[in-house]
Amino acid sequence: MHSSRTGRRLLGGASVVAALALTGCGLLPEHTATATQPPPPPPPTTSSAQPLPPRPFDIALDGLNPCDLLTADQRAQLGFDREPLPDSEAGFGDAATCSYRNTTAKVGARLSLITTEGMGVWTDDTAQVEATPVVIGGFPALVIKTPDLNLSCNVAIDVAEGQHVDVLYRDDGGRPAPPLESLCAGAQRVAEDTVASLVSPPTSSSEKPSLQPETESEPVVEPTG
Repeated sequence: MHSSRTGRRLLGGASVVAALALTGCGLLPEHTATATQPPPPPPPTTSSAQPLPPRPFDIALDGLNPCDLLTADQRAQLGFDREPLPDSEAGFGDAATCSYRNTTAKVGARLSLITTEGMGVWTDDTAQVEATPVVIGGFPALVIKTPDLNLSCNVAIDVAEGQHVDVLYRDDGGRPAPPLESLCAGAQRVAEDTVASLVSPPTSSSEKPSLQPETESEPVVEPTG
């Protein structure tokens, strides 16, 4: 298409073209219309390149019941006034889950004990989430926000090779709905209590390694004489 030449009469004949070339009054150069290409879409937002600390030790999730991880006192402090509801998550190999609800604030939480995939599932090229590194109870973790989804927030905790805990904290009908940052703060509180229970199970006598450094006791000096 040559819109710049609309209405221009084309000159014919070799002599006319030669004359124009000699006098420097040639025809205007042709300009091919180039369609403007839209900018490429931005790449999916994934986790920051900020490094995470290593796990202080491994906590295997196999065979654990997520509904046993929050004690009655912890649930009361978190505002969960409904009995825990066990279920499973088909998307993570039928991982054991447990749901909790605060009927006053109208928020809910779900714990998922993932034994088939590590926390890196949230940071690969297909995740398409915003993942911010944090530390929960001494363990590396991610606060996960999903673009265009403001009614829930996740915290993933790296507890063992190929395993992680996923804490989902969501709006459960609040009017107005809690802001996203409030939901993420709630997810982190639940995650902290969950890790505390994993490190020191409230209903088990089995010993777990402590995150607190051990202090050496001073030797007892027997009196002489």
